[in-house]
Amino acid sequence: MSTTTPPAGGNAGPLTGVRVLDFGRFIAGPFCAALLAEFGADVIRVERPEGAEDRFLMPVTDDGTGALYLQMNRNKRSLALDVTSDEGRAIVRRLLANTDVVVANLPPTTLRKMGLDYATLSAIKPDIILVNLSAYGQQGPWSTRPGFDSIGQVMCGGVYLSGEDGKPRRTQVNWVDHATATHAAFGTLLALMERNLSGRGQEVTGALLNTALSAHAQPLVEQHLVASNRQPAGNRGIFTNPGDLFEARDGWLVLQAVGNPLFRRLATLIDEPQWLEDPRFQDDEGRGAHGEELCERIAAWCAERTLDEALDALAEARIPSAPVLSPAQSLAHPQVQASGMLQPMTIPGLDKEALLATAPVSLSRTPGSLRRPPPRLGEHNEEILAELERAEQAG
Repeated sequence: MSTTTPPAGGNAGPLTGVRVLDFGRFIAGPFCAALLAEFGADVIRVERPEGAEDRFLMPVTDDGTGALYLQMNRNKRSLALDVTSDEGRAIVRRLLANTDVVVANLPPTTLRKMGLDYATLSAIKPDIILVNLSAYGQQGPWSTRPGFDSIGQVMCGGVYLSGEDGKPRRTQVNWVDHATATHAAFGTLLALMERNLSGRGQEVTGALLNTALSAHAQPLVEQHLVASNRQPAGNRGIFTNPGDLFEARDGWLVLQAVGNPLFRRLATLIDEPQWLEDPRFQDDEGRGAHGEELCERIAAWCAERTLDEALDALAEARIPSAPVLSPAQSLAHPQVQASGMLQPMTIPGLDKEALLATAPVSLSRTPGSLRRPPPRLGEHNEEILAELERAEQAG
């Protein structure tokens, strides 16, 4: 375990004493490391001296640092280093002596070139844990291909089923990346727990494709067993209905009624008691097959009401629903604000506080915390190298 003391400000966290070298880029690797950092791990982001490409997406600060970087790198320290040079590789090798976890979502050839493949790392430090994330996994004909979030979305069948009018549709939310990072953090914790028993490290692997196949497994299971050949339905539910986006007089909302109790309440609310006797609507399967008719009637009901009127009536009937919000509306919504998910942080280079999303899970006694802002490029070079010298002198 690392002996580095976390900085003041916030709870130390259950992962205090764990050191992580983060070579991740964009979302999957960096978010995995950010989750570990939020709960106390000492995470050092290592990137080339000119800055990695993910640092500058969606620029918001005076030096061009982007919103993506700020969100994915809170609570970390920065080490600017050319790891392809002899000097850079030597420094990384020295750092590894006091490192518990290495996180990387880089192509296999790049990992080997940087000396970050598991065979090389474990030869240096047998109890080290490598978190190795890729697009397509460690085997198969596409295992060496690069990829982003969207490759998982399209290859699991989800984008096809979300399509409409013959055109597939993907979401703007990078859910595959984020879920891959969360699973990777879970795998890291398992490897740390196992290391406490065996004293040995191991490689934790994850892939964007694997995450998407897991999240979208139900229709794949169904297709394999009964060849259902489900067809795209746009926003409308495929497996059960009613469920769709509906337009009120002044905005849009989502509504879903899954299961007979919810359906009965909805039919009563919109004054369609005959639905309860209709043989087509007696279970989720039947309602799923006849969703167009159900959703047309609900659309007419919503169109007669303002958004608040519709949502209030649905809430009183205990039917799940919510408004469709823009990013600006989301920030202003009282429930979003009450969630505590978006926490203010002062960041150099910004003329106002940033709002950064915290981990979406909380612990009652040892919650995660935002202890330090996302680092400037190379901000902690001297500090980290001084710590390294002291650790080596202490022997």
